[in-house]
Amino acid sequence: MDIASLLIQVLNAVQYGLLLFLVASGLTLVFGIMGIINLAHGSFYMLGAYLAFALTALTGSLLLAIALGVPLALAFGAALEWLLFARLYRRDHLEQVLLTYGLILIFEELRSLAVGDDVHGVAVPSLLSASIALNKTLSYPVYRIAVSVVCIAIAAGLYLLIRRTRLGMMIRAGSHDRDMVQSLGIDIDRLYRVVFALGVALAALAGMLAAPISSVFPGMGSQVLIVSFVIVVIGGIGSVWGAFLASLLVGFADTFGKVLLPDFAGLVVYVVMAIVLLLRPEGILGKKAAP
Repeated sequence: MDIASLLIQVLNAVQYGLLLFLVASGLTLVFGIMGIINLAHGSFYMLGAYLAFALTALTGSLLLAIALGVPLALAFGAALEWLLFARLYRRDHLEQVLLTYGLILIFEELRSLAVGDDVHGVAVPSLLSASIALNKTLSYPVYRIAVSVVCIAIAAGLYLLIRRTRLGMMIRAGSHDRDMVQSLGIDIDRLYRVVFALGVALAALAGMLAAPISSVFPGMGSQVLIVSFVIVVIGGIGSVWGAFLASLLVGFADTFGKVLLPDFAGLVVYVVMAIVLLLRPEGILGKKAAP
């Protein structure tokens, strides 16, 4: 493998890992802070991809579709939390699994009725349709680089939100002791609604950004959900920064596994997870359970 080919694979691994981070960060927020096992989280990724397809066809611009789609995803997440998920906080995990699995079936059926079961493509914005030449024969799309830059900016924004704002302070406190935060006069129900809506919006945004790269197709949410749970486990439940590191690790493992070990590519990510859990059962940045 020459330098240009290696660079392309590294860039692909980073871009894929950062996209996974957008999905997994929302999942780890909902799972680690709210205590909800949300099997429907991958459906929000699918929702974003289909929003990109529909809104791009309507407006003629993916960038405008994203600008419209993110607020719609936030509103949808807040409404869904208010209607359904707010009733799960005191329930056991089996009820959470049953409800969220039911939502997967509902979302898939609604998608089939609305747009059918065909595979759809989304055009790359003309502003980002160029490629950067790496040598005489190989080049790398500007759009993929732009996606990586956007994901890094969002990761930095999440850091500032969680570590440097009053809302972030309440989110961190609520993840440790819901009842204590509520006794201090903080509306924990509204706080959880904000967290859930943010998680939905992050997953939907990842789907919108990925739509021109991977196309839009039925079942795409189920694929990303499994990998996202792997990332949450590797990074440590409830740790956004653990999810960031784990996403990059999974991105490199998956990309180079397909290049170097194509016959075993499907196993590489799970082997990495097993190794991490053997060395650190709580995950990379997870907290050890109290004895």
